[in-house]
Amino acid sequence: MMGASTYTVTVSEDKAGMRLDRVLADAIPALSRTRLQSLIAEGCVEMRGQGHVRDPSRRVMAAETFAVCVPSCAPAVPRPQAIAVDVVYEDRHLIIVDKPAGLVVHPGAGNPDGTLVNALLAQCPDGLSSVGGDARPGIVHRLDKDTSGLIVVAKSDEAHLGLVRQFSKHSVERAYKAAVWGVPQPREGRIDKPVGRCPANRKKMAVVSRGGKTALTRYTVVCAYGIHASLLECRLATGRTHQIRVHLSHLGHPLLGDAVYGGGRHRIRTLPEALRSTFPPLEGQALHAYLIGIVHPITGQRLRFRSDLPEKFQAILEFLAAH
Repeated sequence: MMGASTYTVTVSEDKAGMRLDRVLADAIPALSRTRLQSLIAEGCVEMRGQGHVRDPSRRVMAAETFAVCVPSCAPAVPRPQAIAVDVVYEDRHLIIVDKPAGLVVHPGAGNPDGTLVNALLAQCPDGLSSVGGDARPGIVHRLDKDTSGLIVVAKSDEAHLGLVRQFSKHSVERAYKAAVWGVPQPREGRIDKPVGRCPANRKKMAVVSRGGKTALTRYTVVCAYGIHASLLECRLATGRTHQIRVHLSHLGHPLLGDAVYGGGRHRIRTLPEALRSTFPPLEGQALHAYLIGIVHPITGQRLRFRSDLPEKFQAILEFLAAH
């Protein structure tokens, strides 16, 4: 990371069994425990040989080594903006939103504002969790810009840390609807392939033979539209960047509209003329996070929500069904 400082901490025998955030705070006096919790949640702490660690309450073992990367320049603090969002659940600890395709989750390079975070800062006058840092308040997990659907955001720090633990343990229920080119065989299966940065293009992710992170996607064909396309339900056992998009592309069935991973409009040229000439516009990948289930990190109540497919996604399926 450019413009960053890196601290390396190896756990001594007397620190074994302690919380990760406490061990790091003891070893790095320049950083407060709260700041370290934020860095852990942001993916700035990596365990040697194991990848990023996102649970500040993780109990460490002797001889484990952690690298803490601290950005030297603080990002701009996002401002509240009056952007309409579809709230499906809200209390004083968390908020669950049905994000439209095209909305970026948090500010970053090329998207300084106009994001979901900006919208929620206006929606939630008491603010969002500070654990994610100034640029990503409340953000526990993300959806790609052109992926629509349900996303949970923390309003309190306690809720944020509790949700991080659930995501780290892969106990959050997440299911997606995905329209893909072709029909996967078998029609129900699992893709258990590590995902990492693409060696040929660092802006993309890929299934890699070394240096990647464990990634598991389970899929089921819900409906096949001849041989040309199909609707899948995908369930995540892990949550890697672009995981579903990369896994389905690796399987040979990229998402409709996913130009980055081989599913863009060029695929339409391979269709019969009757389909090719009238195919609906493809505006980003046809991927919708339609189901999310969590245990409320404060009350312990089980929460489970579903979201209908967006109109444009539904229109594509109706077109395929009619042809």
